[in-house]
Amino acid sequence: MTTYVTLINFTEQGLKTIKDTVKRSEAAKKTAAANGVKVKEILWLQGQYDMVVISESDDDTKRMALALNTLKNGNVRGQTLRAYTASEMEKILEQVA
Repeated sequence: MTTYVTLINFTEQGLKTIKDTVKRSEAAKKTAAANGVKVKEILWLQGQYDMVVISESDDDTKRMALALNTLKNGNVRGQTLRAYTASEMEKILEQVA
């Protein structure tokens, strides 16, 4: 499974309906699971970003489709980063001269 970290900021629309953020996150988890993406954690933040989502998927296409469907709702903007576990990083480092 590939791990992703998504840094999220609320849009103006998302802030206007901020009281629904937890409900939306629960709905997003269910939608993700139905589309083959496991949401491991959703956290709300103080600072530059409003939320962080840690997810896993074995299909980049499904993960990308989920991201686009989330963004088109207009409540958030996000930046998704590919993340590596320690064991994955060890395999990468074996290839470093």
